[in-house]
Amino acid sequence: MTEAAPTRPQLAVSASIFRDGKILLVRRARAPAKGIYSLPGGRVEFGETLHAALAREVDEETGLAVDIIGLAGWREVLPAASDGSGRGGHYVILSFAARWRAGEIRLNDELDDFQWRAPDALDGLALTDGLPEIVAAARRLI
Repeated sequence: MTEAAPTRPQLAVSASIFRDGKILLVRRARAPAKGIYSLPGGRVEFGETLHAALAREVDEETGLAVDIIGLAGWREVLPAASDGSGRGGHYVILSFAARWRAGEIRLNDELDDFQWRAPDALDGLALTDGLPEIVAAARRLI
């Protein structure tokens, strides 16, 4: 059964995860943003706190445990529909700064690559819009 497209904005969370002075970037394996490096994260479920959603999404996508430091910023994303018929969604993403606490990377099927990068060395990668600014804001909180 195919899930009906949402008719309202979806609340999501993401994490700028810092470890040994580097930031974790993950590459999306499916639309929207297939082939683009971004931050781990995903939708907040009904009744779930932002921090609980972030911890769950980071664990599901990467296998890592993190300590959430604080809110680094937000992004509003309105991706095009994959069939070219207009908007494919509407997401409000609250992005948090976090520190790696435990675990090693094991990507789920939503992701196909990861890199630990110096926060000021993001050039040369296809990145989601506004990612360098969010990472810079998160770095100031760490």
